[in-house]
Amino acid sequence: MLKTRIITALILAPIAIGGIFFLPPMGFALFTAAIITLGSWEWANMSGFEQQSGRVAYAAAIALILYSLLNVSVVPVLWLALIWWGGCFLLVRSYPAGSERWGSAPVRAFMGVLVLVPAWVGLNHLRTGGFQFGTTDNNLLLILYVFCVVWVADIGAYFSGRAFGKAKLAPRVSPGKSWAGVYGGLIAVAVFALIVSLFASASAMETILLVVATLVTGFVSVLGDLLESMLKRFRGIKDSSGLLPGHGGIMDRIDSLTAAIPVFALIITLLGWLAVGPL
Repeated sequence: MLKTRIITALILAPIAIGGIFFLPPMGFALFTAAIITLGSWEWANMSGFEQQSGRVAYAAAIALILYSLLNVSVVPVLWLALIWWGGCFLLVRSYPAGSERWGSAPVRAFMGVLVLVPAWVGLNHLRTGGFQFGTTDNNLLLILYVFCVVWVADIGAYFSGRAFGKAKLAPRVSPGKSWAGVYGGLIAVAVFALIVSLFASASAMETILLVVATLVTGFVSVLGDLLESMLKRFRGIKDSSGLLPGHGGIMDRIDSLTAAIPVFALIITLLGWLAVGPL
């Protein structure tokens, strides 16, 4: 299993790095749309679509929605994501109570729209919007930043959870996650934000605002992970698919990012660090 994971990572890492950091904006949009479309095929499985034809049709519908949003203002979509992820906290905390309201395949499929579409919109907004923070105006660094926030939060949560994790966060959804892990992850991302602010020569106010934005993003990223875990548990599956040998599916790798990206994009847009406009 370890050998398979390593081989898969060695193959996918150059593709991901090249697609995200070296493609022009339209190529970036197409590359990320392809990832989201594959993720939507997996989401159809988590929604309860038994037939392959239904999963392919759902993925095609998501791809069509992405195409239709190319010239739409991004802010309403990002606000929708923020509202959705706020509600997700209640869903995962109350599980399995309430599952009778969202457990049908159509409702779970609609949940996928609320997760996947804003993630793509937010990511492409980060790529193309006019960005200015401190002395930094490189959108690729902005994308790298939000990726790092998710990774740092995950690492901080792992170590603090192992050391102090007695009070469980959502035991019926993900027994391994604890409130100590959440707090540890938030402390880690706050420190990360301070370090980045220092290197970007940010003002005191910019530093404070970045720390707050990063803390919110770090917390929301946990909800992305928990939501997918909840749906997989309800569906009775371990991985979203077997597309990535040794790693599960695409959704298993990007679940936290689907929550973090649109929320972070909205916050820094409202702060005036990222220009508003259509994709």
